[in-house]
Amino acid sequence: MLLHATDIGAGDARPPVVLLHGLFGSSRNLGGLQKSLAATGRRVIALDLRNHGDSPHASDMRYPTMAGDVAETLAAMGALPCHLLGHSMGGKVAMRLALDAPERVARLIVADIAPRAYRHGNAELAAALMALPLTLGMTRAEANAALAPAIADPTIRSFLLLNLRLGGDQPPAWRIGLPEIAAAVDDLEGWAAGGGPFTAPTLCVSGGKSHYVPASAHDAIRALFPHATFAVLPNAGHWLHAEDPAGFLAAITPFLDTQDPT
Repeated sequence: MLLHATDIGAGDARPPVVLLHGLFGSSRNLGGLQKSLAATGRRVIALDLRNHGDSPHASDMRYPTMAGDVAETLAAMGALPCHLLGHSMGGKVAMRLALDAPERVARLIVADIAPRAYRHGNAELAAALMALPLTLGMTRAEANAALAPAIADPTIRSFLLLNLRLGGDQPPAWRIGLPEIAAAVDDLEGWAAGGGPFTAPTLCVSGGKSHYVPASAHDAIRALFPHATFAVLPNAGHWLHAEDPAGFLAAITPFLDTQDPT
């Protein structure tokens, strides 16, 4: 499946940097990072993964399938091999592509996720969104208030509601493939072993206030990514690129700028 892409930067001789967002997100969530990286002369591509943003919808959301989408899209764009960066769900897609097709990934950056299964309430979030009554003329404030009893955290509500199209002559509608995501939560929160190891340079960046990548997960990461190094942003949580954008950029830029032996 060809994915929607935002492609900026003149592009020098370095491999393009490809950005993959997390669950319920889109390439727009990585827009600030994309512009910062492109300002250094790089070609930077942000993709909407299937059932997200402006990409097509489909029922299969297994990680090998989504990794195949990324590879197909980048091949069509002449953007391989690449430096691949993924956050959360996008990090799992990035790891899967690196393990399944290592020749397509020159360097890998994984933001606050590990190759393991998680259970973080995404089924409940999807159910709450699907239960939200969508009525003609609804405002974002009204949608936010209606969602509050099911999702107490206002930051999470605001993030999720970025996926809601409002206004015009039509009733509100979800931009994301919400039924497909809801049906695929077990796959999205899981991790299927196989492939690898990926022996190219790998950087794992985590938030110091996040519990997604504990120190106990490092051995499992190194088993698949033997040249992995680790960085922690002490004042950031799971959405580290948004909570500490300067720190995140400072952590990844030297890694991206390092020249690999030829």
